[in-house]
Amino acid sequence: MALHCTNLSCQRNGRVIFQNLNLSAKAGELVELRGPNGSGKSSLLRMIAGLVPSHAGTIRFGDHTDVSQHCHYIGHLDGLKSVLSVAENLQFWARLLGGTDISAALKSFALEALADQPVQILSAGQKRRTALAKLLSAKRAVWLLDEPATALDQTARQHLTSAMQAHLADGGIIVMATHDDVALKPHHMISLGIAP
Repeated sequence: MALHCTNLSCQRNGRVIFQNLNLSAKAGELVELRGPNGSGKSSLLRMIAGLVPSHAGTIRFGDHTDVSQHCHYIGHLDGLKSVLSVAENLQFWARLLGGTDISAALKSFALEALADQPVQILSAGQKRRTALAKLLSAKRAVWLLDEPATALDQTARQHLTSAMQAHLADGGIIVMATHDDVALKPHHMISLGIAP
């Protein structure tokens, strides 16, 4: 199935951030969003995830207008419970999203040794790896990633790249906002306007 965003418009506090934006991605494709801070990259990802409404336009995944049931969204905040362990956080997300075994998620982001550690004592990079491991806690066709490499060291970036490659090879779709050069070549690049 393909993701189609047609004539999307975004307004914040009465100000137009972008308008008439079109985005399409087929199975196995990576879409990279580029643009300065405030240009609407995060807003676009949140629209696709169903977290904020669009001012105009349509979003579809195949025949579905509710894309939220088919996507993982990883934003700037890690979305973790600090008093729970790494494993408990991933188990929570797996149960919520219909997943089962979290062992692949722990292994893919080299979290096995930290599985029983409470999130509150982790470094920023370890927390980010835990948040990214949610991508593998339950299968979703569309990954929406907002600056996913933030706080990651080089080894962790390689883990992220490997997970993304595997997702694309399995027919998944990734829409990613980033300021960094990434190891994967995007199939589509969308440049959002210059913020005032």
